[in-house]
Amino acid sequence: MFTTGLSSEQQRELARSLTTFLSLYSHLSDSYIIEFFTEDLWHTLPSSWQPVLQDLSYPQVADFLLDAAHGDRRYPSVWPLSLLAFRATAHALAFPRECREQRSKATTSVKPEEFIENQSQSSLLGHIFRKHVKPKKQHEIRKLGMLVKQLCDQTECYRVVDVGSGQGHLTRFLSFGLGLSVTAIEADHNLVAMASKFDGQLMWVLEKEKQKKNRSSQLAVTQSSPRHVTGWVNPKASWEAFIKQLSSVRCVSESPPTPSGPSKKKLRGSKGQADVAQTSSPPGPTDCDARSQDFEMTSQEHLTTNEPAKNSCTCVQPVPQEENDLRDCPDFVLTGLHACGDLSATLLRHFVNCPHVRAITSVACCYMKITTKENPTPPGLVQPPASPSPGQELIHTEFGYPMSSWVQRLPGHQLSYKAREGACHAVEDYVRRLREGSQLLRTHCYRAMLETFIRDTRPDLRRAGIQTIKKAHLLPFTEYARLGLARVGLPPELPLDLERVEALLKQQGRVVVYFSLALLLAPVVETLVLLDRIIYLQENGVESQLVPLFDPNFSPRNFVLVAQKPCG
Repeated sequence: MFTTGLSSEQQRELARSLTTFLSLYSHLSDSYIIEFFTEDLWHTLPSSWQPVLQDLSYPQVADFLLDAAHGDRRYPSVWPLSLLAFRATAHALAFPRECREQRSKATTSVKPEEFIENQSQSSLLGHIFRKHVKPKKQHEIRKLGMLVKQLCDQTECYRVVDVGSGQGHLTRFLSFGLGLSVTAIEADHNLVAMASKFDGQLMWVLEKEKQKKNRSSQLAVTQSSPRHVTGWVNPKASWEAFIKQLSSVRCVSESPPTPSGPSKKKLRGSKGQADVAQTSSPPGPTDCDARSQDFEMTSQEHLTTNEPAKNSCTCVQPVPQEENDLRDCPDFVLTGLHACGDLSATLLRHFVNCPHVRAITSVACCYMKITTKENPTPPGLVQPPASPSPGQELIHTEFGYPMSSWVQRLPGHQLSYKAREGACHAVEDYVRRLREGSQLLRTHCYRAMLETFIRDTRPDLRRAGIQTIKKAHLLPFTEYARLGLARVGLPPELPLDLERVEALLKQQGRVVVYFSLALLLAPVVETLVLLDRIIYLQENGVESQLVPLFDPNFSPRNFVLVAQKPCG
C-alpha cells in the first residue's frame, strides 16, 4: 500500500514548499481560460517563456510540460531556466497519481485491463454488481470495496457506514459481495428509492441462482441486506448528531422487503465470469453485541432526521430510549466514495472525534465546493437548514480547508475557488487529447473568443454561464457563437468581424499552452488539500496512508485516504 513515505516533519516541510510555490504562480491557477483574450493572458507569462512555448505542437505540450514520466528531454529549443524549474518543481511536489499496476508496467490503455475483453463490463466484478453500473464505477467499487474489507479484517469490525451512497452500488458490493453489514446514508430520497429497488433485483437474482444450482450461492450474503438512510450529513453538526441521524428515527416502509425481479430484461453476466470477488472471512455482524439493533434493519426500512422520504414510509416511530444511548452504538468503519466538497472533511472530523468509528476510507471530489475562510459559501454548496432538526444543532464554524493547524499558519496557504476547481480536472485525459490532436482542444479557444464578443456588446456581462454546447468542436465558430449568444440573452445573429474571428482562431495553440500551464498546477493544488488532511489526522494522533487506488486514466479523483485508530 502506497503512503506518502514522509515523516511528520517532512510532511510539514512539504506543505511549506507547496504553499510557497503555489503563491508564486497563483496568477496561473487563479486565471479563467475564457478570459484568455479579454485579459490578454498570454502576455502575463514571463517574456522569456513566450517564444519557446508558442510554437510547440500538441504532442510536445503533452511530453515536455504535462507528462512527468516522459524520458526524452530533447527540447526543440533552449528553454529558460525559470520555465524548466517551474515544470520540474510542479511535478516534484505533486503526489504520484499512478496506481501500483501502472507503476509496475508501462501501459497506454485508457481503460484498466479488466475491461480488455468487454469495454463495458469488468472481468473482475461479478455480473450482478455490474447491473446499472458504468465501467468507471465498476472499477471503483471493486477496488474500494476490497480495501474496505481489508480494513474490516484488520480492525475485526465488520460494520460499515457508506456516506453519500447514491444508488447503492458500493453498498451492495460491500454487503452482498463481501459479507459486511452496511448502513448507507444518502440525502436524495429518489436515489435511496433506486438503491432499494436495485437491492430487490439483486436478491431476486440470488434466489434464482440458488434454485438453478440447487446449492448455496457463492455470494457471501449477510444476515440482512443493506440498510438505507435518507438524510443530509450537516458539515456543521457534531458527531453525536451524525450517530443520532443513523439511529434515532425509524420509518416503516409501505411494502415488505421481498426480492423483486428486474423490471424489463433478465440480468445476464459475461460467460465464465465469477459471481463475486471471493472473501476468506465469514459474514460479519457476529462480533457485535445484541444491543446493536440500531443498525440491524431490513433492506426496505429507511431512516430520516427530517421529513420522511417520499413514497418510502407511512409512519414514523421514535426508537426507545434504551436503543438511543450513543454509548451503545456499535463500532463501524466509515467510507465515502467521491464525497463532495466539505463532506469528505466532515467524515474525517467524525472519524477523529467519534469513538465508534474505527477506520475510514475517504475518496474526495469537487474541491471547489470546499468552504474556506475567504469563501465560506462557494457556488454549488448545500446550505444547512435555517432551523436545525433535533440533534442537528450547529456546533462549530470549521471550514473544509485548511483542516490542520499547521497549514492554517502557513503564509500563502489560501486556495481560490478557481484553483480548487482546476484541481478537479483530468490531467491524463487532457494529455491523451494532446497526443491525439483531438478537435476537442478547440473548445477553450471558442469559449474565449465568444467572451470577447459578449463583452464587446455587454461589458458588464463577465463569465456568463452558457453550459455545454453539444459537439461544439465540430461546429464552425460562427454557429457556435450563434448558439452561445442566445444562451446569454444576446441576439443570435449579432454581426461578427470575420477578420477578427480568423485572427483569434490562429491563437488556438497559445490557448492550449496556457491552459496546460495552469493544468500543470492542478495536481499540486490537490496534493496540498490532501496533505492538509493527512497532517490534520497526524495532529490528532492518527497516522494515515494515501493510496492512488484507481487508474487515473479512468478515474481522475483516484486517491483514497486510509486511516485506522491505534488499538487501545
